[in-house]
Amino acid sequence: MHGRPRKASNPEDEEASAAKAVKLRVLQSQFMSNHHDKMYNSLFFCYRNLMIGSVSFRLLIICCLLDVLGFWASSYTKEAIELSTKLLEINPEAYTAWNYRKLAVEDTLSRIESDPDLFKSVLDEELRVVESALKQNFKSYGAWHHRKWVLSKGHSSTGNELQLLDKFQRLDSRNFHAWNYRRFVVELTNRSKQDELQYTDDMISRDFSNYSAWHNRSVLLSSLLARNADGFVPNQKIPEEYRFVRDAIFTDEDDQSGWFYHLWLLDQTVNVETPLLTSSWPSHGSRVNLSGSGGLNDSSSKLPSFCSESGSFPLILYFDQDVGGVSSSTVTIDSELKGNEDLVWEPVSNKSSEVSCVWVTRLKYTSTEPQKEYKVKLRIGNSPGIVSSRGCNFSSPYEFVFTAHVHDNVEGSQEGIVSWTDGFSNWDAQSVDLKSLVTFDQLNAHMDLNWRQEAIAEEIDLFRLLSDSKIGKLTLARLLVAEAMISDDAIKGVNYKEILKLYNDLMALDSSHYQYYKDEHTVALLHTVTSSTESLSRHLFQYSDMNNSVCLRLNKLSLSRIASVEKLLFVQMLDLSHNELHSTEGLEAMQLLSYLNLSHNRIRSFSALDSLRHVKQLRVLDVSHNHIGKHSVDTTRYLCSSPLSNSEWTQDEAGRQMPSLATKYWDAYFVLRDLNLKQLDISGNVIAGDEFSSFVTQVVPKLVWLDGQKVRS
Repeated sequence: MHGRPRKASNPEDEEASAAKAVKLRVLQSQFMSNHHDKMYNSLFFCYRNLMIGSVSFRLLIICCLLDVLGFWASSYTKEAIELSTKLLEINPEAYTAWNYRKLAVEDTLSRIESDPDLFKSVLDEELRVVESALKQNFKSYGAWHHRKWVLSKGHSSTGNELQLLDKFQRLDSRNFHAWNYRRFVVELTNRSKQDELQYTDDMISRDFSNYSAWHNRSVLLSSLLARNADGFVPNQKIPEEYRFVRDAIFTDEDDQSGWFYHLWLLDQTVNVETPLLTSSWPSHGSRVNLSGSGGLNDSSSKLPSFCSESGSFPLILYFDQDVGGVSSSTVTIDSELKGNEDLVWEPVSNKSSEVSCVWVTRLKYTSTEPQKEYKVKLRIGNSPGIVSSRGCNFSSPYEFVFTAHVHDNVEGSQEGIVSWTDGFSNWDAQSVDLKSLVTFDQLNAHMDLNWRQEAIAEEIDLFRLLSDSKIGKLTLARLLVAEAMISDDAIKGVNYKEILKLYNDLMALDSSHYQYYKDEHTVALLHTVTSSTESLSRHLFQYSDMNNSVCLRLNKLSLSRIASVEKLLFVQMLDLSHNELHSTEGLEAMQLLSYLNLSHNRIRSFSALDSLRHVKQLRVLDVSHNHIGKHSVDTTRYLCSSPLSNSEWTQDEAGRQMPSLATKYWDAYFVLRDLNLKQLDISGNVIAGDEFSSFVTQVVPKLVWLDGQKVRS
C-alpha cells in the first residue's frame, strides 16, 4: 500500500496463513449452513407442491411459503450470531455476515425499544465486534460501513469515536477509510470545521506525504470558503494556502501529495462556484443573415448567411459549467419574429441528462417579408432557476441584443458537391467584423482578477526554480495556462508560446504519459488560436459557393482533441483534416456547423462520431482515410448504444429491410440515422465497400453524394 514494499514471507507465516484459511472456511460453512439446513426441507416441500395441484392448492402453498420466509427472517439464533462474530474477527470482508448482523440487530431493537439500557448494550456489542474486525483489517469497507450504521441507529457514545480514530490513524495516518469515517463523525457531533482544519495542520506537519490529510483539508476549506466563514475569504485564504503547501513541495518535490493539493488550489483560484455565461450565438450587437434552404438571392453580399430548410435558426447559450433549469421562465426573449412565444430549451449533451454547459432553442423565421430586419433581445439571470450541477445558482444577469435580417432566397436547393479545395477566399476583416460573431473574455468580466493574478504570478516565479523536473514543468505549464485565462492578449501570447514548449519537453521526457501531454498541448494550441480576433482570423475563410459560409481551417496542426468550442459557435464549415483526432467529442456545441472535414485522422469507429448526432444542421461529412473498421476491438463504443441492449433498428424502414446489416454495422446505424446528410465520404477506410455503401444509402435517405459519386438526383 502507498508504494511500501511487501515483506517477503517465511515458512512460519505461510503455515499460519494456511491454518487461518482452513479455520475461515470451516466458520463460513457453519455460518451459511446454520439457516440453510433448518429451512431446506420446508422450502423444498413448498417448491415441489407449487409445480403440481390445483390453483387453490397453489395459493395455499404460496401462503405457507410466505409464512416460512417470515419465520426465517425473524429466527436469528444466538449460535448464528456468535458464528458471525468469529467469522468477522477473522475475515472482516464477509459482507453476508455484516448484513445478517444488521437484520438481527433490527429485529432485537424492535422488541426492546422501551429499555434504553438494553438498547445501548446491543449497540455496544456491535461496536465491539466492529473494533475487533478493524484490528484484523482496519481498511475493511464492510467494518467501517457497519460502524456508521450502528451510530446512525442513535448510539450516544459518539464522543469516543474520535479517540478510536486517533488510535487507528496512529497505525496508518493516510488510511482513507478512517478519514472518511472521521468526516462522518464530525458531522454527527457538530464538531467545528476550524478545529478539524487545525487537526489536518498537525497531521501534515508530522508527514508531508499524508495525501488523505491534504484531501480532507480541501474538503474543509471548500465548505468554509463557500459559506464565507470568519477568516475564510478567498482573496486572503487561498494565497495563505499556497504558502502552506509550498513548504511541503519544496521540502520533497518527489512526493505527489502536495502537488495534488496545489492543483486543487489552482482550480479554486481560476474557477468560481457560481455558473457564468461564457459565450452565446448570436453574440451581442451582431447581425444574422437568414434565408431558406436555397440560399441568398444576393450574390453581392459578403456577409455570411445562415440557411435553413426548417425556417428556424439556433440560439445557443454556453456556460462555464453544467447547469440545469434553462427554460422560457428563466430566459426571456423579446422578438419581433412571429411564432416564437413558446420556445423550448434543450440541453446539448451526450449523457442524456438534464444538465449541460450548452443549451439551445430554435427561433422561427419566414421569408414572406424579405429584406426586413427584426430585433431580438435575450435576458438571462433575472429570474431564479438556473442551477449548476453542484447546486450553485446562476446570479449574473446578462442581456444581449442582435438583429435578424431575413432575405429572399433562391428557389431550389444547392445539390452540388462541396469541395474542400476550391471556392475559398481569405477572411475579409474589413467587411466582416469578427467581434460581431464571437464574444471574447466574457467570463473575466464577472471575476475579481487582481488577487488571482497576483497569486498566480507569485507561484510562476517560484516554480520556475523547479522547471527541470517533470512535475515542475507540468505545474508551471498549468500556472501559465491559468494566468493566460485571466490576462490580456499580450500576456496570453507570451504564455502560450512557453506552454507549448513545456508540453513538447514533457512529451520527450515522459513517454508513458505522452497522450496526456499531447492532449494538453492541443488544448493550449487551440487556446492560442482563439485567444484574440487577430489570431483567429488567420485561420478563417469564406466559402463563396455556399453563401460566404464561415470556414475555419485547423488542418495539419497535429490536434488530438477538440477544445475552445465556446469561441467557435459561429463557424459553419470546419476543416480538421490531417490531424490525430480519435473522437468528435465537443463539436456538439457547434450548432451552426453544416460542413465538417475529418479526413486523415485516427477515428476508429462511427461511435466516435456520436456527438455529431446533436448537430442538426450538418449536411456534409468527410471521414475518409481514417481507421474505421480496422480494429476488431473498439474501445470507443461506450459512447453510444449497443445492439445488446437495443432493438431500435427494427423501428424504421432501413432496419427492417436489412436487419443483419443493421446488426453488423450497428455503430454506424445509430449515428448516421440521426444525421440529415447530403454528402458523405468514407473512402480510404477498411469498412468502405459495396455492402456498406448500399447500407448507408438506405440509412441516410436524403444522401446525394457518397464517396464523390452521385447516388440520388
